[in-house]
Amino acid sequence: MSVDADIVRKIGHLARIKLKEENLAGLADELNVILGFVEQLDEVDVSDVEPMTSVIPATLRTRKDEVTSGGYADKITSNAPLSEDNFFMVPKVVE
Repeated sequence: MSVDADIVRKIGHLARIKLKEENLAGLADELNVILGFVEQLDEVDVSDVEPMTSVIPATLRTRKDEVTSGGYADKITSNAPLSEDNFFMVPKVVE
């Protein structure tokens, strides 16, 4: 794909960037260089490369999924500015 001044003008409009007419040709050249690099990346064969989420191998820390009896309501509401019977109290916002 080749970028010309009209496409640069349209990109600037979509990005809400004010572009001067004398800068359009230079910006088009820069975008063409970037797109050329992306086209080079498309030529690389990555069919045997496994997708990865990180450059370093990592495993997620997990814990056992155990059902507990709870009973921590007093600890949970202890830092609340206002609570009653282990429930958070909040000001009314709807009339």
